[in-house]
Amino acid sequence: MLAYLFWHQPRERSAVEAYEHALLAFHRSLAHAPPAGFLGSACYRAAAIPWLGGEYGYEDWYFVEDYTALGVLNEAAVAHGHSSVHDEVARRFGSGAGGLYGLIEGHENRHSALDEQTSAALWIARPPGSRREALAALLGDGMDPQRASLWRRQLVFGPAPEYCLLAGEPPAGVAPARLPVDWTVTTVARERLWHG
Repeated sequence: MLAYLFWHQPRERSAVEAYEHALLAFHRSLAHAPPAGFLGSACYRAAAIPWLGGEYGYEDWYFVEDYTALGVLNEAAVAHGHSSVHDEVARRFGSGAGGLYGLIEGHENRHSALDEQTSAALWIARPPGSRREALAALLGDGMDPQRASLWRRQLVFGPAPEYCLLAGEPPAGVAPARLPVDWTVTTVARERLWHG
């Protein structure tokens, strides 16, 4: 399973309510008429997103079966049936960044990423050139695989870290004593606005 993530902000902060309304209409449209291979989506409001300059913004998750389904979603999002709601959000859009992540541990069910108890996302980064890839397999140690999930970046579209752990509380695998001194963990607290 893959997840396309999109972090974004409205052009005008004074128009947040209209932006959220348009954003949720887009998510509802995809849920009502899902493209082939689309598994659902989620939208969160965050007070501070580091790769958006530490400002407030939104974090969207779009779950797809595979790379083919990602292409189908890309085309369908702006095609007949979704174009008017997509255009309404795009008209209000200010800035954003994206990333593509693959599930590496946890239940292969999008609801494990959408659970109310996963309101915080832990973003784990290792320094460029680090040769400790094997350590990443241990990041999920101690997590409940039915209610938590570990994701790894597949393609780089923006500055977000390589790993994302969605869990109610940090498992032992990301404890400071377990990680090398040059690895970092950034927690982004989020409020869920949509899942479907």
